[in-house]
Amino acid sequence: MKTDGGLNQMRYLVVIPARGGSKGIPYKNIYKVAGKPLIEYAIESMREVSFEGELAVSTDDDQIATVAAKYDDVIVIKRPSEISHDTAKTEAALIHALQYMKDNYEKDYDAIVTLQPTSPLRKGYTIQRFLETFEKNIDKYDALLTLSEDRSDFWIQKEDGSYCRLFPDAPRRRQERRPLYVENSAIYVTLKESLLECNSVLGKSVNGFVIDAVEGVDINEFVDIAVAESLLFQQMKGENI
Repeated sequence: MKTDGGLNQMRYLVVIPARGGSKGIPYKNIYKVAGKPLIEYAIESMREVSFEGELAVSTDDDQIATVAAKYDDVIVIKRPSEISHDTAKTEAALIHALQYMKDNYEKDYDAIVTLQPTSPLRKGYTIQRFLETFEKNIDKYDALLTLSEDRSDFWIQKEDGSYCRLFPDAPRRRQERRPLYVENSAIYVTLKESLLECNSVLGKSVNGFVIDAVEGVDINEFVDIAVAESLLFQQMKGENI
């Protein structure tokens, strides 16, 4: 995919990894959330981004492939069964996708973007800013991931089974606590050579990019679907979240 404007320094392979198997929510990646298969939110958000490269869905499942194939600018990559089981790493699918594009389309890339299909509230303009930030800091970091701010009062379990505050001296008032940041899995980008060398989306030197907590909502359980649908319906009505 190539669109006018926006990014112009690097060529990206954007991969939406979407296995068919899911224990928590059967067929999670095409489960209808607010009336739309979950994976379509990822596809449509990326179609709003100006970048040079291609958008691909990596899947082992025919039903998911059929949904993705509705979009004429999406390349469907059939993922081998040996890298599609429950414990298979996402990185294996990314490396397979890079090789597939080289073998079948003679395409090569500077970096690979991992766009998880489980973040339906992620926006195209956020992806755009994320990639622009990556390119501006390419001399410092070879990978970038999204984070969400969290000011919770965290507790941990001790060896005797009791619980204690992780930070005993943290202020009791939420507003006064120093924020922590959680990896929300919404977007990753990694230089191709770093991915191949480290076999990790974190590369050798990764930095974080903070996004709104709403955009970082990640669907893993049915309760997450209820939360996401409520937020999506509010957005459809034009309400502030």
